[in-house]
Order: sequence, then structure tokens, then C-alpha cells
Amino acid sequence: MKFALENDVDSLITAKVYILITAANSAEAYKLKNALNSENVILGDYLDLPAFMISSGKMIRLPNPESIAYTSEMLTLCLDREIDTIYPIRDDEITLLNQAELLFSEYRIKIVHSW
Repeated sequence: MKFALENDVDSLITAKVYILITAANSAEAYKLKNALNSENVILGDYLDLPAFMISSGKMIRLPNPESIAYTSEMLTLCLDREIDTIYPIRDDEITLLNQAELLFSEYRIKIVHSW
């Protein structure tokens, strides 16, 4: 059992985590991405994005904040994609994610309010 536990710890240490920046089609998102200077940044948006941008893997479609299940959908997306930090850009996303900040923090996902 000790060996299995050590392997679990090692896999946690080497696991790659990602940063999500919302409003992928905005200049603000690109400025932030450049400021973070990390290869682990994913841009996402709930507004329409060209298919070729999504197929590259560095841009994803996000849940729509108008959805009743928005918080749950965002949490699931973050867990599935190993996202540990979210930079919400649009006001509707900021409002909803701030309301769910405690829930996200229980899963060690940080919501950054400003940069």
C-alpha cells in the first residue's frame, strides 16, 4: 500500500495543470495570456468560435452563463481538463463564478478576480 500511495503523490507532483482565460475572442484575453507567459493557458468562450481554433486544443467552448447549470458545467469542465485557475473576463461569468468561489476552492480551483 505504501508504494501505491507514493506513486499517487508522484503523479500529483508531475501532473500538468492549466489556466483558463474566458472571453477568448477579446483583446483582453490575449493580453492576459501574453502577460501570464505560460504554455499551459487555455482560452475559452461561450460565444461562437471558429472550428479551426477549437480543434487546435488551445481554445475551448465554455458553458453559457445563461444556463441554469452553468456553475456545475464549469466545475465539470475544469475537473475534466485539469484547470486549476480561472480568469473570468466577462461580467456575467465573473458574477456567477464569484458566487461559486467556495465550491471551486473545495476542488482547489482558484478564481482570479482581477489581474
